[in-house]
Amino acid sequence: MENVRIVLSGLWVAMMLTYLLGDVLRIFAGDFTPGEIDGQKANQAVWIAAAVLMLIPIVMVVLSLTVPYPAIRWINVVAAAFLVAFNLVGMPYPGAYDNFLLVVSFIFNGVIIWNAWTWT
Repeated sequence: MENVRIVLSGLWVAMMLTYLLGDVLRIFAGDFTPGEIDGQKANQAVWIAAAVLMLIPIVMVVLSLTVPYPAIRWINVVAAAFLVAFNLVGMPYPGAYDNFLLVVSFIFNGVIIWNAWTWT
């Protein structure tokens, strides 16, 4: 049972790094304007929401190692499914690299859901 916890934690780390890579590439590509999201000046509430969203994979690393089974099984499924749905709403993104990295994140989410779903 502990091996599944480690695999899930590793998958959450990989997904978090994929999101971070997209953010870094967006900076280097010049595909963003500081202080704006989708061309709109962002306020503090928007930045808090972005921080909460980006904390999900980080928190899931810790929860996957600490929350008792079977609760963590369902928490993993729900969190991964939520991130898939959230990212689908924004597709397609302007940059090919963004769309590629989102497909990679969908694969990681799918593997997370599969591992949690089949965890016995």
